[in-house]
Amino acid sequence: MKLTKLKINTKTKKYSIIIGSNLVANVSKIFKENSIDFKQCLLIIDKNISKQFISKIKKSLHTRKIYVHFFKANEMNKNFGSVNKILDILLDKNFSREDCVISIGGGITGDISGFAASLFKRGLKFINIPTTLLSQVDSSIGGKTGVNSKYGKNLIGSFYQPNLVISDVQFLKTLPKRELICGYGEILKHSLIANKSFYNFLDKNNDKILKLSSPFVEKAIYESCKIKKDVVEKDEKEQGLRKILNFGHTFAHAYEASLGYSKKLNHGEAVILGMKSALNFSLKNSLIQKKDCHSILMHISKANLPSKIKNFFKIRDLNKILSFMAKDKKNNSNKINLVLLKKIGQPIINKEYKKNDLSKFLKSELRN
Repeated sequence: MKLTKLKINTKTKKYSIIIGSNLVANVSKIFKENSIDFKQCLLIIDKNISKQFISKIKKSLHTRKIYVHFFKANEMNKNFGSVNKILDILLDKNFSREDCVISIGGGITGDISGFAASLFKRGLKFINIPTTLLSQVDSSIGGKTGVNSKYGKNLIGSFYQPNLVISDVQFLKTLPKRELICGYGEILKHSLIANKSFYNFLDKNNDKILKLSSPFVEKAIYESCKIKKDVVEKDEKEQGLRKILNFGHTFAHAYEASLGYSKKLNHGEAVILGMKSALNFSLKNSLIQKKDCHSILMHISKANLPSKIKNFFKIRDLNKILSFMAKDKKNNSNKINLVLLKKIGQPIINKEYKKNDLSKFLKSELRN
């Protein structure tokens, strides 16, 4: 059991991220080493998780009382109904605040589980075992939890830090290539907003990372988590600096919502498209250095990442996209707030643009 530990210290909670291979068979030992104790727990498990992993976790926790709730993880089920089902179980089984909710799944499962944990008796212990590359490098860190609504993605939720995050690389070997690309999009984002040397590492080794070759994938996960950790520690509740983590996301969330959160476009793919849109918009407004923009676009192409929004949308979809962008939670006025890029490692926050500016830009994107 090889592992690396990354410690996060926020104003509301201190916790560790454990990264390694073959960790799930030893979760009980890891809990003890991190001073986490409870008598009973509710495992909230994505229905797609292999029975092999579930058996190992349950075996390791055999001295505790275990309840299991299987969750069909998709954006359509990321709603209050799913949260209420979890709360009903916790209430029915008489859980206390000293008991524990354990999420085993990707970002959607983690968001739903964390939100339920934050609501139950105003907060009980929450452990996140992310099983996708996307959740291991992004959504499991930082305490954002929540649900979608008809008005947009993640507009209802809370900040609730986990007590522990366990990222087992073995889960990634069960994922299709499409899911790995989704996670790689967030890794790339972290490099672009914070660390040019990390971007250079990705540019040199993206094929090895997507093939899950060791030690390249572990390094990519660790460095990505470290970037997010540094941001979250300085700005836990997104008052300023943390907004840089939304690079590409104003476009991305609107793209997802416009397609009704369908499987046609997964979140990580939307983030990649959103980052490309943000890059092109940065270039159009003479904000980014041309050589950096060219390098990133070449990287996206070389790694075979999704890159053309016209493959997903037509001109007739423009008003719907703009409507969702206008409802983005970062907006504080009737203008649309974007996170853009000046150069690799240097983002720009709080850039506000009129809806008409974005309309003209997206029209050109959809035609090219």
